[in-house]
Parts: sequence; C-alpha cells; structure tokens
Amino acid sequence: MTSLRNHRVIIASLFLPTTAVLGESTPPTPDIHARDDPPTPLNGTTGKTNGTGNRPPFRHQSSRSVGGSAPLKSIVEDLKSTTRTRWPVLKVPQYRQPSASLVLHPLPQARNQAFLHLNTLYPILTVHSRSRASFKQLIKTYNIPLVSSANSLAPRLAALVMAILPMTAFKDRLTQKLWVGTLGNSTDKFGPELRSNIDVRMRQMCSSVPVWIPDAEFESCYDEFCHQVLWPCLHYAVPDAPKTKLFYESASFKQYMSVNKRFADIIIQNYREGDMIWVNDYHLMLLPALLRAHPKLANAPIGFFQHVAFPSSEIFRCLSVRESLLRGVLAADLVGFQTAGYARHFRQTVSRILALEALPKGIQVERTYGSAGGANGAVPKSEQKGRFVDVGVFPMGIDVSALREKKREPDVAYWVQLLRQRYAGMKMIVGRDKLDEIQGVRHKLEAFERFLKKHPEFQGKVVLIQVALQTTESNELAGGVSDVVARINAAYSTLTYQPVVFLHTQEVTFSQYLALLTIADAFLVTSLREGMALRTHEFVECQEERHRPLILSEFTGSYSYSGFRSCIAINPYDTRGTANAIHQALTMSDEDALSRWEDLHNHVVTQTAQTFVTSFLTRCLRANTEHTAQTDPSMVPVVDMARVLPQYKHSSKRLLLFDFEGALWIRDMSRAGLLAPFEPQKETLALLKRLSDDKRNEVWLLSGLPVKGALDKIADAVPGLGIVAENGCFVKTRETAKAPAKWIDMVANLNFTWKGPCIEILNYFTERTPGSFVEEREASIIWRFWTGPTDDCSDRQWARRQAAEAQNHIFDSLGERYGLRIIPGANSFLILPNNISRSTAVGAILHPGGPAHSPRSGMALSVAHTESHHVGDDASFVFAVGGDEKLLRRLNELDNGETVSTSRKGTDAKWKLDPNEVISVLGQFTNVH
Repeated sequence: MTSLRNHRVIIASLFLPTTAVLGESTPPTPDIHARDDPPTPLNGTTGKTNGTGNRPPFRHQSSRSVGGSAPLKSIVEDLKSTTRTRWPVLKVPQYRQPSASLVLHPLPQARNQAFLHLNTLYPILTVHSRSRASFKQLIKTYNIPLVSSANSLAPRLAALVMAILPMTAFKDRLTQKLWVGTLGNSTDKFGPELRSNIDVRMRQMCSSVPVWIPDAEFESCYDEFCHQVLWPCLHYAVPDAPKTKLFYESASFKQYMSVNKRFADIIIQNYREGDMIWVNDYHLMLLPALLRAHPKLANAPIGFFQHVAFPSSEIFRCLSVRESLLRGVLAADLVGFQTAGYARHFRQTVSRILALEALPKGIQVERTYGSAGGANGAVPKSEQKGRFVDVGVFPMGIDVSALREKKREPDVAYWVQLLRQRYAGMKMIVGRDKLDEIQGVRHKLEAFERFLKKHPEFQGKVVLIQVALQTTESNELAGGVSDVVARINAAYSTLTYQPVVFLHTQEVTFSQYLALLTIADAFLVTSLREGMALRTHEFVECQEERHRPLILSEFTGSYSYSGFRSCIAINPYDTRGTANAIHQALTMSDEDALSRWEDLHNHVVTQTAQTFVTSFLTRCLRANTEHTAQTDPSMVPVVDMARVLPQYKHSSKRLLLFDFEGALWIRDMSRAGLLAPFEPQKETLALLKRLSDDKRNEVWLLSGLPVKGALDKIADAVPGLGIVAENGCFVKTRETAKAPAKWIDMVANLNFTWKGPCIEILNYFTERTPGSFVEEREASIIWRFWTGPTDDCSDRQWARRQAAEAQNHIFDSLGERYGLRIIPGANSFLILPNNISRSTAVGAILHPGGPAHSPRSGMALSVAHTESHHVGDDASFVFAVGGDEKLLRRLNELDNGETVSTSRKGTDAKWKLDPNEVISVLGQFTNVH
C-alpha cells in the first residue's frame, strides 16, 4: 500500500457516491435512522431545527426498540408489504414548496451492500416509479417544480454499488481519491450558477466532480443502450431479432459515445501527473481509449474493471459495435474481471474479433490490421505502436468488519426476535434479486411451487420471503413473476399462512434485511447469469450462529471459487433439481451445515472488499510501470560502437549473446523459403567462429530452430559456440579443453502427449486456410498460417482469424491441462511448454552449477540477484543483441551490460540496430586487438 499512497486515484463510475437534491428538509428513507449531524446545505443555510440547533431525530415507525409495547404484527404488515399487489401504488404526498437550498447526501457505508437502490436521494416528493420519464410526466401533470425521486434511481444504482462499494470500504487507507460521475437525478433545470455552486461544494466536501449530462442523452445512453443492449448481451440474453430490433439497430450508441466523451473531458481537465484512473463497468467501456488518445494521459495508469459477467465470443459478436467497445477497453493497462471464466471469454473474444494475440496473462495489442478503430473510428496511438494489456481476475467481497458492526445494532436484534416469534415453528427461505429474467426469480418461484407439491408435509410450515430489487419496467415485465406468486399463494394460503411473501426493497430496512438473513433456514439464489453474488457473502456472515446452508446457482461468479463449492449447487433451469435442493437444505443436519458454512465463511473473510481494491490498484500500477518502461523505438539511440568498443577491448572476460533469427539471419518467409533445407550462411559462421575463438569471449547463440537439420550444422562448424535451441528447450554447452560439447534436454521431465491432439487441431485449420502448414519440432510446434504477401489483403485477414480461432482452441483444450503457452507472430504462432524461454535458458547458463555447466557460469552470478552483486573482473562486459524483451530487460540490470534490440518495436534495450546491419557491426569486434 505504500506505493498506492503516493498516487491519487480518479474513480470513474456512472453515479457518484454522494448526490445533491433540491429542498429544505430531508425525509429519510426507511433504512436511514437518526443522525447526529444534519446534511450540509450547499448554500450555507441550515434547515429547520428543533430549537437546539439540531434537526429533530427521525426514526422509521417500524423500527422500535426491543421490548416495546407495540403489539406483535405479521411480517407482511411489519414490513409494510404489498405482496398481493404487483407494483406499489403511485403516491403523491401533500406538496410543499422547496427552498433553494441543495443538500448533500452521502451513501450509507455498511448498509449499501444489501440494497442496490439505496435511496440516496431524499426527495420532498416521493414517487414510486421505475423511470425518469414517468417522474417527468408526474411533474408535468401536477405542475410541480423539479425535485429528485429516490425510487426512480433504484434500477440505476445497481451498477453504482457494485462499482464503488469496495472503494468506500477502503476509504481510511485510500486517502487520495477523486470521484467522477453523474448525480443520478434530472439536472436539466439546474442553471449555470447552481451547477457551479454544486461543483465547488462537491469538490471541497466530497472529493467528487459531477459530470453534467442532458437528461435526454442520459436516458438514451442508460435506459436504452446500457439496459436494452449491453446488459442482455453481457448476461447471455440476446433477444430474438424480430422482437427486438432495438438490440441490433440501436441508434443510442451515439448517446453512449457522447456520455463517455463527457466523462473523458472531465477527467482530462482534473488529471494531474501521478494520478491513477479506475474506470468502472460496462457503462464506460469507451472511456479508456478516449483518455489514452489525449497526449496528457498517454502514459497514465488506467484500469478498467467489469463488475458484471462477460459472455463468450459467440454472444458478444452479435453486437454491431463490438469492435469499438473492445478497442475502448484495450486502451487500459489492466482489464479486470470477477472470475477466470469471464477473463477467458474476454481474451477469446478479443482474439476472435480483433485477431489479436491472447495470452493467459493478457492481450498483445500489435499494430492494427483492418479498418476498425476505437470509439471514434481512430486507432489509439498506444495500439499503433503495440503494447501489452494485462487481463486479471479480482474477486469482489464485502466489508466484513462494517457488516459485523451493523449486526450488533439494537434494531437488528429487535427484528430477529420479532421474526422468530412471528414464524416460530416454521422454516424460512430468503432471497433477494432484481425483477428481471436474468436473475431467475420466476425459476425460483416455480421450483418452490414444485417443492410444496412434492413435499406436502411442508405446506404451512415453510415460507419464501423474496426481497425484490426494482429494475426497468420492461425488464420487470419480462421477468414475469407476478402470476407465479399469485398462483402459489392462491393454492396454498390460509387465513394464517402465506407461502410467498414478496417485498420490494423500499419496504424493507437494512436492519430488517439483516434480521432475515440471520434467522433464515436457507438462502436461495437462482440467477441465470451473474457475477459475484455479494448477497450470498452477507448471508454467510449473518449465519455465524446458525450455520444454515446456501443454495447457489452454478451460473454465478461466486460458484466458480472453491470456497463456495460447499454450497448446494443448482441449475436454475432444472426445476426438479432446485426443488430437491430446497428439501436438502431444510432437512440438512447441523454437522453437515456447519462443515459447509466453515468453507464458505473462510472465503468471505479472506476475499474482502479491501483485498479486492488493494490487489486491483497494485496490479494496475505494476502493469503501467511495465508498459511505460518500453521506450518508443524512435527515442532509442542506434548502438554507438565508439562507446561500446573500448569496453569490449579492455574487458578480460566477455559474455556475448546473439539472437539467430531476426539478427544474424534474416529468413526468407515465403513458403518456398520456409520449406527449403536449412543452410547457414558462411559469413555468419565465420563471424561466430572468430568471436568464439577469442579466449576472452564466451559466445552463445539463441534460436528457436530445432537441433536436427538446423542448429546441429552450426554446432559442428563452430564447436566453441554455446547454443540455445527451440527457445530454451535444448542447450548445447561450449567445447573446452576440459570438457566436450554436449546437448542438454531442458524439458526431459515434461509430458509431451499434448503434441498429438495439438497437431490434429492444427491440421483441421490447415485444411481451411490456404497456404498454411504445420512445422513440428522436437519439443514445440509452429503453425505457419500465412506465407503470402505482407499486405493486408482479405486472404490474410481470413488467415489471421483462423489463427486466432486455432490459438483459442488449443489453449482451451490443452493449454491449462498441459501447461502450454502460445507465442504469436505476424504470420505464425508457436506452441511450447510453459516456463521455457530464451531468458530462462540464459539464466541457467549464468547460474553457478546450472544445467548448462558453463566453465564461466559464475562470472555473472545470478541475474535474479543483481541488486546485491557486482560483476567485477570476472565478467566485465556483457553484450546482447536480439528481440527478446524479457531477456534484454533482465540483462539491463547488470552494471556492465549492453543490450541492443533488433525488433523495431518499443523496447527496454539501451540501443537499437537494424537487423540488416548486425553482421557488419559485430564484425567490428573481430578487429579489436
């Protein structure tokens, strides 16, 4: 955390954690209790007081102290339920003219994990509606001045909480931060003076900068593109084309681009050197590219985190704007996901759609082929010159300490006691979900109905309490739960019993919700697709005393972690299986339940919100450091032999490391040249022999070529030359007077049964890619997918797409199982075992007692410990020429090391050199006496 303290973090999310509302008083939401400090008006005035200088305390009338004299009521009445009415009735309280004051209201910290709607705006006018449009209509009808509607924010704040909760939990240690986002309410009628006032006070008091977006533009971006296009696609819910023309032909992408551009403008205005930028969620997928395109932020640390699921490439490719979205995200240094599956889907999607190299650790963004560009059609400069984008997995968690503190409040104990009395002798199943089809609430209800039919002994003895989060009206209609609720309650209700209690979040306080989690006999999640279901973490933490089981959908991100495998896993599409899981949970023994709970709880307390923030920001900073370390080729000087030759001349011991391909040998990449027998150039052999004959030199040739039929010819011609073959799979020691040369197998203990199925996959793609062929070597395989002209013709584009598909097939089926890595090139890619490279081979050469047994293996000691050693007289000159950046970076740590890059790309090397000039430049060493 020391490094993070030195950086201010700019956190970009669609909504700010603090907002401003117009009014003179602040009626709290049901989950807001008495506060000692009143909200701060923006105009410096205070609201009405009770004569003591403080606002009169407010407590929700249902929140009574334990032991109060109020008569015991049913949970439906206690929680003000309207379960028999599908939607709350529109209520318009007596209107009071608001004053001109604006009041800041922060998000609750501990309680915000339970309810994604949060009711962060405390309005004068309370409107139960599901869209800003309906609220505007109400204002028009009643001729009421514009005030904010808390409940209209309900569907929009889901993404906000997922994005900002971990950061608010981390506020004590992450002291330097700046929030950038919208206020979340209608702002068209806010005049310039009022907006300026809000900007100043939000910046001073909340470290926040509002982004002002016209209402119509915001609605089109959020309600249409984000909710009707991106949200279904990301959750595997691509609609049928005839019914949803909007999904495929949405014009709202223009508004989506405009909103992202407004965010970029605000961040650029407020950016200062050393800031880190954290972009949150799918609402801002274009933002990283817009920021990176500005010269001021060309090397700024930018991280993007996806708080929801990411689908397979077959789903994402349905989006007409797929390339713009992907290129927007790839401008970040780090792209984070909640599970390894979502990260893998992203890598595959990028590989298949953009034909970029997808490695297990990230994406290699080389120069762009084709005409696809970023958000505005242009290719970011960072992508033009090539860069690596880290892709990581960062499981989110909850603030465990804050939740524990909240559980100890008297209100929670009161509701626990009340619910136990009300439902004595009954089993309680609790759930909390959005009312859309993706959350699977209908599947949950149908499974519960089947459970009651199959196990009549539980009729009248079990109740399902479903807390429902609001979403857009169209999504609620698609969810289709009202008819199932009515059917179940009509079939099984009695005068004293109702099997399904359906609650909306605005009807339940956070204390009541925690009480429900505390006394629940099971918690049921039937999501059809979801990221980390943090409500399950809350349930596990609230079950410290009872240890009751969790029923969890296999399609949630939480289930992908081993700690949550102790839940009762279900397929929500299998109604019978879910019904059986309910019975298993309700009849589970205490010993079995305790064992399962311990595994779940261990994950919850380990993967906390604080851990999530720390790991993401630290990784983002490290990734940016690695990316910016590579200097643009135009800024790297050409090797100055006038400076290098004196060092070479006066050194008693020299280590010379040369790449063969791309440095000493420029290979003919045509099909005929690739298939022709290998014959080393006489000029190259003569140079290597003269250098290796010098007793002060130890010369090593680094190559990806096989031993048989290629490098063995060089070994026979130059016995005193050390050789690394197949990118580190084999090493030939130097011949000396004391020991003959010999080949060492560096991968002798590895399993190579993967080669057979790998070749089968490549043969499949070879048949479908004209001109391609497979090149099998002893420990590695190369697929040459293009051997034609280097221009970007349609055939080459097809070959690159085939190569991307082949890489993903190999990695998915063989990569993780056998520990393979894939190294793509411009016209081919290489498959070889993990942890094998030219860099590791050189480390073995240099390490004392290493497998290469070099006579002077100790002269450079271990490169991994260069911080504490000095080369001294034993290796006073190290000279490396090649394109392996990892190797060049390691050798740069040596005090007497000189590194030369021949890759013509961004490099960490001290010098650069054109490959066509390598022979002539190295020939100058042979003239030194």
